[in-house]
Amino acid sequence: MKTVNHWIGGKTVEGASGNWGPVTDPATGAVTTRVALASAEEVDSAITTAKAAYATWGTSSLAQRTGILFRYRALLDARRDDIAALITAEHGKVHSDALGEVARGLEIVELACGITTQLKGELSTQVSNRVDVSAIRQPLGVVAGITPFNFPAMVPMWMFPLAIACGNTFVLKPSEKDPSSANLLAELAAEAGLPDGVLNVVHGDKVAVDALLAHPDVAAVSFVGSTPIARYIHATASANGKRVQALGGAKNHMLVLPDADLDAAADAAVSAAYGSAGERCMAISAVVAVGAIGDELVARIRERAEKIKIGPGNDPSSEMGPLITKAHRDKVASYVTGAAAQGAEVVLDGTGHTVDGFEDGHWIGLSLLDRVSTDSDAYRDEIFGPVLCVLRAETYEEGVELINASPFGNGTAIFTRDGGAARRFQLEIEAGMVGVNVPIPVPVGYHSFGGWKDSLFGDHHIYGNDGVHFYTRGKVVTTRWPDPSEAPTGVDLGFPRNH
Repeated sequence: MKTVNHWIGGKTVEGASGNWGPVTDPATGAVTTRVALASAEEVDSAITTAKAAYATWGTSSLAQRTGILFRYRALLDARRDDIAALITAEHGKVHSDALGEVARGLEIVELACGITTQLKGELSTQVSNRVDVSAIRQPLGVVAGITPFNFPAMVPMWMFPLAIACGNTFVLKPSEKDPSSANLLAELAAEAGLPDGVLNVVHGDKVAVDALLAHPDVAAVSFVGSTPIARYIHATASANGKRVQALGGAKNHMLVLPDADLDAAADAAVSAAYGSAGERCMAISAVVAVGAIGDELVARIRERAEKIKIGPGNDPSSEMGPLITKAHRDKVASYVTGAAAQGAEVVLDGTGHTVDGFEDGHWIGLSLLDRVSTDSDAYRDEIFGPVLCVLRAETYEEGVELINASPFGNGTAIFTRDGGAARRFQLEIEAGMVGVNVPIPVPVGYHSFGGWKDSLFGDHHIYGNDGVHFYTRGKVVTTRWPDPSEAPTGVDLGFPRNH
């Protein structure tokens, strides 16, 4: 059986805690790998190593950092199929989805390659007689990232490339459910020339997380995951004096107005709700149909959903893979089996789906629930699976009010041909990311990603300008120098006295 150990100080370090976690192939249900679960002492070792590396990396030149990052980007590009294969083997998403994940991570590596312009300071001269004021940004020190199972390569790449480009050293704690891609990312960074100890990977569970949150040498923590854990991360790390960005869960809505192109809206709803088996925080999980279009929209979504081919992620013909664990599969199914009793019309029930030859895999089909009430479990909870809820609203105003009443505010979208309605929506909706005829409005790398309300805890969004600011702190320097002509008698600096 394959074993995944830690990566500390530029090399593999065998787990010493005696605790191991199982990693399964979601398509077969078989345990294929065991992953080391770090003790608090092992986490301390990684942090100590990162702190020692910071002594030189924190003062390294921007040219050195960007040179390494350019080489790193080239290695990632050359090995993208290998990274995607690891994602598919442990997460279950189809290979094309996994390749897309790597591509979105590469965007942030490319942003980090241009860090020289992001870290330029400011200068005001002659603010007073012979007084200049400059503003600079400096790294924090050792920073940590705690990342989720649904994007085991992309989300780490949303964090550590920018952090190390800014001069920090990094300790990554990836999900123990699909850990292998994180190690490969670290190995490729070392191959690119990243000094030992600048990027470290420790695997583990809550023991490792709590050790990171409490350690006095960790200056900042980045997190992506569910809202309850995000709230815990934020409260605990903040109480220990750390800077925190904790991105939580979501219930993303798509408002479809009566004038919308219903074919485009149905295509978008299917891809956004069921892509990556719905295991993404930017999935559309609630469609709000306005006016009389509801029945027609539901019919078109159903027609498309019934054609999606479900199978192993490494099968090129598969369009959707399994869920990551059996426990998660069963939890997702429970929302569908209980929906009718809470007033929903079950248009598609995917809970009985199986795949021939892979009967022990974590399979679930696509489910579509219509006329869902806002007080039902399927609507209130983040299901994180291929379940799409359709709600009805009579007017645009009613739809916006419904969406804004949600405790989540990650992403949302509107489908319409009316530019005025779209403009109102982007100003009136209470969410951090908005799509206009775009179902999954994940910003490109040079804009920042993050939600509002219970979808984000902390003041900074992730990557983009917010990411650079999160991983640095500002310093303002006020300087006054006497004119050389006023030098003390006996000191000749070569300046004429009559100037």
